[in-house]
Amino acid sequence: MSRLKIREIQQQDNQQVKKVIQNVLVEMGVPKVGTAYEDKALDDMTAEYKADRKAYFVIEDNSKIIGCCGIGPLPEFETEICELQKMYFLPEARGKGLGSQMMDTCLKFAKNQNYKKCYIETLPYMKDACKLYKKTGFEELDKPLGNTGHYNCTVWMIKDL
Repeated sequence: MSRLKIREIQQQDNQQVKKVIQNVLVEMGVPKVGTAYEDKALDDMTAEYKADRKAYFVIEDNSKIIGCCGIGPLPEFETEICELQKMYFLPEARGKGLGSQMMDTCLKFAKNQNYKKCYIETLPYMKDACKLYKKTGFEELDKPLGNTGHYNCTVWMIKDL
């Protein structure tokens, strides 16, 4: 019996989360540079998300991390705009509504932190992710916001909270 639960990241999750993120990026054919693949934060996501107005959530299935996503302030817009960060799901987590549940968890956290808008960067060939973002109310932008360092991400979206 599957025991899925969404919860905040814990120290013992760090290596599993890093593997999920990097494995999905490789699976999708994403460049390793200019994307989340090379982010230093992947080495200790628990420490990265301990700061104010930040949180990182995982989906756990019988002690295995199968998905993850976080919220943090968008550089250069910290007080008003948060960024939906590092949302990735292993193949076994896809197509089950978990993306919507995770999105709901993250956006509720963002609202509770008094952010006014949520921003996301992705790639055009990550079609399922783009579909989920649009379904959730995100709208495309003509150019990026903030300085995320993910220069290979070419789809930028924002949503009022």
